[in-house]
Amino acid sequence: MDKLNENARERKQIKLGEIDTGPILVALLLGFIAVAIFVILRRRSAGRRDFLLAGLSESGKSAIFMQLLHGKFPATFTSIKENVEVYQAGSSSARLVDIPGHYRVRDKCLELYKHRAKGIVFVVDSVTAQKEIRDVADFLYTILSDSATQPCSVLVLCNKQDQTTAKSAQVIKGLLEKELHIVRDTRSRKLQSVGDDDSSKSITLGKPGRDFEFTHIAQNIQFVEASAKDQELKPLTDWLARLL
Repeated sequence: MDKLNENARERKQIKLGEIDTGPILVALLLGFIAVAIFVILRRRSAGRRDFLLAGLSESGKSAIFMQLLHGKFPATFTSIKENVEVYQAGSSSARLVDIPGHYRVRDKCLELYKHRAKGIVFVVDSVTAQKEIRDVADFLYTILSDSATQPCSVLVLCNKQDQTTAKSAQVIKGLLEKELHIVRDTRSRKLQSVGDDDSSKSITLGKPGRDFEFTHIAQNIQFVEASAKDQELKPLTDWLARLL
């Protein structure tokens, strides 16, 4: 019996050098990477809680802001600085930021809030969209091509649909795609002439050598019609509710 026990002990005594530690190390490394990715994604998600209202001056951003938060339509409301308040939807809430539309201040304000943005509502004046399409497309391209806004969902809100001369969301989408194609080519040539110093901050949108289409970019972009004046903002509130 003693001899049997001695043989059993000898079989159990395995030298550490004889153990293949490769699979163990690989498993530990994969586990560490998975935990790190989870923590990073969670922090990014937790850090992005703002919704930005952006667009040209007179597009109706601030009127939408007032309707959403205070249920009233202002007679005049021209923003020269950002407006920030908490938007509540049921038990969920988020910060709503109205970015001024004037070209002298909008880029600076966007820079302040873009890293915390979860969603961007780009407001277009459906009445003047065709006349102002170059400026509209240029500002929209600035937003979409910024590396900081890539995680954001984007809603292009075609406002002032209460007016008879308003263009539909589908028409505005087509106008923007044509103009964004021109803006992309212009900016690409400009970057080539001055160098690639800003290449880490901006992204070239769409597929090279192809006409620009919103379906060619990674961001989730939707087009809706609305009217701040008539309080027809359900497409916007539904979109916010899904993201909150």
